[in-house]
Amino acid sequence: MPACPCLYSIELVDEMKDEFKKGDTKEGFAIAEDIKQNLQKITHHGKRADAIVKGMLAHSRSSSGEKVPTDINALADEYLRLSYHGLRAKDSTFNADFKTDFDPDLPKVNVVSQDIGRVLLNLINNAFQAVNGVEKPKVIVATKKLDNGIQINVSDNGPGIPDAIKDKNNSTIFHYQTYWAGNRIRDSV
Repeated sequence: MPACPCLYSIELVDEMKDEFKKGDTKEGFAIAEDIKQNLQKITHHGKRADAIVKGMLAHSRSSSGEKVPTDINALADEYLRLSYHGLRAKDSTFNADFKTDFDPDLPKVNVVSQDIGRVLLNLINNAFQAVNGVEKPKVIVATKKLDNGIQINVSDNGPGIPDAIKDKNNSTIFHYQTYWAGNRIRDSV
C-alpha cells in the first residue's frame, strides 16, 4: 500500500469498478468501505495539520499586547497538542504519553494569550524533549485555581536537571534550552 491513502484510494476505486462490472457487489462494497476508511484518515490528518499550522502561525505573529479573557485550560490543551504534533512532525519516531489535569472551575483570565501561549509552548517542548529516550515517557499539563490567581504546572518523568548546572538556574544570561535539553524544567507563569 502506498504511504499516502489518497493514492491507495485511487487504486481502490479502479478495483471497485472492476468488481462491480464482474457483478461481485459484496467485494465492491468491501472496497468501498476501505475507501471510506482512507478518506476518514485523510480528513483526520488534514484537520490535525490545519491545527498545527494555525498554531504555528499564531505563535509566530507578534502579539497586540491586548489582554483578553482567555480560557487557560483550552489554551494549555491547544499548545500541548501543538507541541506534541510539532515534535512528531520533526521526528516520526518520537512518541510520548501526555495527559491533562485541568481544574474545571478555572475562570477565564485576562491575559495576552499569545504571550502565555509562547511560554506554554516552550515549557511543553522542553518537557517532551526531556522525556525523549525515557522508558514510558509522560508529560502532564495541569491547572489549578488559587485564592490569588491560577497555577499552570508542566511536569514530566525525565531525568531532571544535572547538579552541575542547577546553580545557573537563576542566572540572567543562562539560556536553559542549550543546557537543559533532555532534562526536566519546572517554571511558574
